Amino acid sequence: GSHDSFSYWVDVKSPVGPDQATAIKRLARISLVRKIMKKWSVTQNLTFKEQLEGGIRYFDLRVSSKPGEIGQEIYFIHGLFGIKVWDGLTEINTFLEQHSKEVIFLDFNHFYAMNDGHHHFLINRIRSAFESKLCCVECVEYVTLQYMWQKKHQVLIFYHHPLHQEYSFLWPGNKMPAPWANTTNVHKLLQFLETTLEERSRYGTFHVSQAILTPRVKTIARHLIRGLKNTLVHRNLPMILNWVKAQKPGVMGVNIITSDFVELVDFAATVIALNDLLLEEDESAS
Repeated sequence: GSHDSFSYWVDVKSPVGPDQATAIKRLARISLVRKIMKKWSVTQNLTFKEQLEGGIRYFDLRVSSKPGEIGQEIYFIHGLFGIKVWDGLTEINTFLEQHSKEVIFLDFNHFYAMNDGHHHFLINRIRSAFESKLCCVECVEYVTLQYMWQKKHQVLIFYHHPLHQEYSFLWPGNKMPAPWANTTNVHKLLQFLETTLEERSRYGTFHVSQAILTPRVKTIARHLIRGLKNTLVHRNLPMILNWVKAQKPGVMGVNIITSDFVELVDFAATVIALNDLLLEEDESAS
């Protein structure tokens, strides 16, 4: 999976998003401030299509309306506004049309400046984009690739808002827990990932290990111009990747792992290779 999957493009010309504090909104009237914000808001270089081609199958999504804009259009957001959600969904659907056995997870986990009308608009967009590819809520353990192929489903939507109850194809957010370490220290991050794996639910939910470091205000202040990638990601990714290589999938093991800048190391290939351990277990059991 990728963290803030949509952030490969953000609009430095648009006002700062409603996910930011008032003080930052004021500062961001200066265009240089928005340029610096971009360096810290972008967590991916690859488009949805490129991420899909690289093996990413779980997408972490934050969305917002644009306050003051007429209509109910919804955009991706991370400090600054990204592309329209509809454009992202159609790009993903094009890939699925060409690869009928691929299955993806779309995790809508943060909503800003959205009333019920905006939510219904977005949910209808999701339904229009994927139609019969959408997998209705089911017992997690039943949802195998075999099950998805049989039903011709390709998309699981997780929707962290009470309105999920009104739609059979929206999985509740609590089926996709994603504990967040909120640290700049790679050793603390790896300890947190270990602890949360030990505590993960044995049955009934998926589980996201967020292998990401989060800048503090002072981190940004000290390294304004360098940005997220040069300050935190480049230096620590090899150690994070070593942790991934040492994991085992399956019950109480890793399930979904997310990272920033997924193309900088062999991240997707390394995560995908962990599945071979499950195949080896099956063979030794039989």
